Amino acid sequence: MTADLETELETSSAKTEPAASASLIDGEIGASGSRQGRANRWRCALIYSLLPGLALILAVAAGYAKWCDGVARASHLAGIEATHVASDGTIAMLSYKPDTVERDLDAARDRLTGGLKDSYSQLTRDVVIPGSKQKRIAAAASVPAAAPITASPNHAVVLIFVNQTVTVGADPPTDTASRIRVTVDKVKNQWLISGFDPI
Repeated sequence: MTADLETELETSSAKTEPAASASLIDGEIGASGSRQGRANRWRCALIYSLLPGLALILAVAAGYAKWCDGVARASHLAGIEATHVASDGTIAMLSYKPDTVERDLDAARDRLTGGLKDSYSQLTRDVVIPGSKQKRIAAAASVPAAAPITASPNHAVVLIFVNQTVTVGADPPTDTASRIRVTVDKVKNQWLISGFDPI
């Protein structure tokens, strides 16, 4: 009987050991599987939250770069336009002939704005036009060089190098060279000179 009991105990323990080891292995796999599942969920959450955020940051950076490029291009074009306007305006302001002095300087005044327009009108009306007619004074200006100092889409400052030849009556002409800081503003979609400062 003891032999039967021993055999039965061995058989029952042999049956329970594989079941116990199988449940132990299943428990370890389940625990490691749940850890892997949690890690995968964190990875997915991290990827799905970081990727849209990263895409948004890249889109904002690209938009900002495009905006900066547009502003730089607009400022560059404004500088070119303002330089032409300042050069042509300077030549018009400083060039006249005794027979056409009023027409010449009136045309130049149309290129000006603000306080400069008022002071230029008064100077030409009170001094330049009468002097040119009485003493037969003629002036011819040229701009050998000009460059924008600062420029934005609506405002620019241009450095102008001016050569001016003045003839009084039958006297020989005199030449002068000067530098002028010309301020140009866009008024009603047209560039006009608002400042004219010899330096």
